[in-house]
Amino acid sequence: MRKISLWLFIFVFTASLARAQDDATQQQIDKLSGQIQDMLDAQAAQGKRIDALEKEISDLSDKSNQPGVAASPDDLKKLAEQVQEIDKKRQDDNERILKELERLDKSMGVSPSHKTAPSVSPTSPGGPTSSGPQKGYDYTIQDKDTLSAIAKAYRAQGIKVTTSQILAANPGLNPNSLVVGKKIFIPAPQ
Repeated sequence: MRKISLWLFIFVFTASLARAQDDATQQQIDKLSGQIQDMLDAQAAQGKRIDALEKEISDLSDKSNQPGVAASPDDLKKLAEQVQEIDKKRQDDNERILKELERLDKSMGVSPSHKTAPSVSPTSPGGPTSSGPQKGYDYTIQDKDTLSAIAKAYRAQGIKVTTSQILAANPGLNPNSLVVGKKIFIPAPQ
């Protein structure tokens, strides 16, 4: 009788274990089914997005093929030349204004101090930079000049330059001990 009850006990125990494994297996199957369904839904949503993007690309392609919509390289070149011409006129006007101010100062008997705006005359390419030649201005350091004062004076004349740009254009320049009479290069804005 003991053997039968032992066998019966083992059978009941293994059946309950099998049922527990079946429940765990069923939960995993349900979980995987849910994940598969989520992936199918995401795939369908991606398909809709791809279709919408294909339509948008097709519309843009049609628009780009229409004449007069985009600028040609010749149009861009002409525009660049016009911008350069306007910039040159602006620089010429700036020089005329400075000369007129100097003439007015002389006629009024005012002696210009060293704090007047620096004379801005563009130099040809050749500023000392690592990226090659660039356009800019030569400036001769005067007594009590600082890089920030020089940059400020150029900004007052419409030339957007920072002390960092001046330092970068003049390797080896020590901003704490500027040498009076030394020429430095002021890079023109790009």
